[in-house]
Amino acid sequence: MVTEGIIDTGTSRVGSSRDPLLVLAIAILALWLLAAIFAPWLGLSPNQIDLPRILAPPDASLWLGADDLGRPVLDRVLMGARTALAVGLGVVVVSALIGSLIGGFAALAGGLWDLLIVRLIDIFLAFPGILLAIALAGILGPGLGNLVIALASVGWVGYARLARAQVLSLRSREHVLAARALGVGDGRILLRHLLPLAAAPLLVEATFGVAAAVISEAGLSFLGLGVQPPAASWGSMIRDGVGALLVAPHLVLAPGIALLLVVLAINRVGDAWRDRLDVRGRVV
Repeated sequence: MVTEGIIDTGTSRVGSSRDPLLVLAIAILALWLLAAIFAPWLGLSPNQIDLPRILAPPDASLWLGADDLGRPVLDRVLMGARTALAVGLGVVVVSALIGSLIGGFAALAGGLWDLLIVRLIDIFLAFPGILLAIALAGILGPGLGNLVIALASVGWVGYARLARAQVLSLRSREHVLAARALGVGDGRILLRHLLPLAAAPLLVEATFGVAAAVISEAGLSFLGLGVQPPAASWGSMIRDGVGALLVAPHLVLAPGIALLLVVLAINRVGDAWRDRLDVRGRVV
């Protein structure tokens, strides 16, 4: 029985590494990352207005057509990828750092500090995160930096809960107790001994967080609270294309499909990453 379980586990690992959907998701993400990184050096003209080409449909010279100002939609979609991924990665980095430190400190300190931080987390969870982000973005004003701050201000909660749970289960390990006995401070114990052990589930959470941040960026830009014109954003492109949806559907379809592909690819990679790190589902 044990041998059979080991063989099955090995087979599932090999199968997961050859998953065509996972390979496709990685390829899609790689292409979008390359487009986002090298977009300024690709000779694009996302803000070049050409009035004779207003609402031009896709053709050989304009692969995705032109928008309501005659600007090439393909160029704007590629520049929109730069905005989406910059916000997504920025929000996740800030949220993960703040949330991990707060949650880890709460679990390690215990007592009143833990109670206060848990109550603070509960307060944030009592309200829809996107509504808080909209309110903060409205207060801070539009802009890429303010958008990252608004989303990170509500995005740290999930990382804090996860980090707290992980540290609570790790703080009684022998090496942590030995470090305490040697007089090592709580901050050093948290950073050197506890958070590195909790890194795997936090990385999985961060992977899904990128997809959520990309969607939130598009939603806030759709409402006019994201990056401002003439900067390209998939959310603002969809908003501008709604008025001409029946005449030029490519204005909505192009950024919408781009957003769909990126979010699906990130979630597929996150699922694979989670399955790979989930030791509970493996047969020993």
